[in-house]
Amino acid sequence: MPNTQAQLLLVDDDLTYCSVLKPALEKRGFLVAVAHDVKSGLTLAEEVEPEYAVIDLRIGHESGLELVQKLISLDDNTQIIMLTGFASIATAVEAIKLGAKHYLTKPANADEIMNALHNNAADSSVAINANPLSVKRLEWEHLQKVLMEHDGNISAAARALHMHRRTLQRKLDKRPVKE
Repeated sequence: MPNTQAQLLLVDDDLTYCSVLKPALEKRGFLVAVAHDVKSGLTLAEEVEPEYAVIDLRIGHESGLELVQKLISLDDNTQIIMLTGFASIATAVEAIKLGAKHYLTKPANADEIMNALHNNAADSSVAINANPLSVKRLEWEHLQKVLMEHDGNISAAARALHMHRRTLQRKLDKRPVKE
């Protein structure tokens, strides 16, 4: 009897998150393959040819955006959900441009991921956030974006920001401001 379960690729460097999310997605009918870095994620994708993928934006020091682009080049029908703990408009737009279907902030649970995977229509009734991001949160997100643009090189990012490297390091060591 052929297996009719859909194959899903989960790529995230957070081992605990993966250990919780994998069985939750399997209970919802997916065959889940898990990788914890971009290289093994790509290798797994070539082996299992996933119909769905859930990719973290930051995988160690690598960018999940790179993996989104490679997955789409392998099969442009792969439905990709981008997850991130560092939500920003710039990365959300980039993920969608590269082929991701949706962009969710962590910790997204299995139900939120399922809704995103099965929601093909745009929703004009989505509520507009009445509380915009704080200046501190916007600063933190901008620093993350510039750092990502410089492949994680703090010295290069500091030069681009016209900031001392140590100042940037101190700012990056802090957790994002809670909203």
